[in-house]
Amino acid sequence: MKKSYIVDSTCNDMRLDRWLRFKIGKIPQGLVEKYLRTGKIKLNRKKVKSSYKIKTKDEINIFNIEFREIIQQKKIKFLPSKEIVKSNEDQIIDNNDNFVVINKASGISVQGGTKSKKNLVDIFAKSEIFQGTKPYSVHRLDKDTSGVFIMAKNRESAQLLTSLFRLRKVHKTYLAICQGEINKKSGVWDDDLIRYDGDKKIIEKAKTIFTVIDKNSEASLLELKPITGRKHQLRKQLYAIGNPIFGDTKYKLSNSNKGVNKNLMLHSYQIKFKINDIKHTYSALLPDYFKKLLKSKRLRFSNLK
Repeated sequence: MKKSYIVDSTCNDMRLDRWLRFKIGKIPQGLVEKYLRTGKIKLNRKKVKSSYKIKTKDEINIFNIEFREIIQQKKIKFLPSKEIVKSNEDQIIDNNDNFVVINKASGISVQGGTKSKKNLVDIFAKSEIFQGTKPYSVHRLDKDTSGVFIMAKNRESAQLLTSLFRLRKVHKTYLAICQGEINKKSGVWDDDLIRYDGDKKIIEKAKTIFTVIDKNSEASLLELKPITGRKHQLRKQLYAIGNPIFGDTKYKLSNSNKGVNKNLMLHSYQIKFKINDIKHTYSALLPDYFKKLLKSKRLRFSNLK
């Protein structure tokens, strides 16, 4: 049995192993490596490595693989009500011919997973704003992180914006309320972060510029500008120095969130980039729960420039 797929422009320059998980299903990395090594998965009828960057119109050939278990884990679309669509449309910061910018709420995923759950892509697919097209996710934002998020309206814009993010030409500013007092007023965190892909240990370089806006013995308010874009980068780096973000249930100290609002106090405050020499700057208002904790922790904040 042979199946063939043609790479479309939205996946240009994507790693082959990532494309397989994105298009086919949640295939373990070890299995991907095995299929590529044995020739059960080929690119343009040739053996390649999992890290190979695929190009538009490449042909991916899959031979004699049983997809039953993998297909069962494929993403299930979320079917939003009109009220959910309308409430998310109300969070739009900018809507133009090429993309939409929204102030994403905490607790909502960007894309669906292996279980049916609320996510922005499926919600806006039902919006009149994307009539005749569909929303394209061009960057990541954790489910529990609020703030500025961009979705493209067409393949060309999706490819352009994805490239800007990948080339680090999009400048992101986050705000975080973390536990305890951070001594330095500003600086750079340059770390080796560890993550696992199945049983495989992966070490990634992570760099973030930080500035302490206000602080006391209980808490600190930080401006964070990530240079790299590693998974959970800011959360991991603050946890590593002993100042985890309030509301973080994964990277936390024991009993650290007792009596505190359960929302993650990490907010994508601002995004800046250029397209054809035109500057684009988008800022997202702070959520009420974020402002409430600032007040209770006696932290001052004035809008960033």
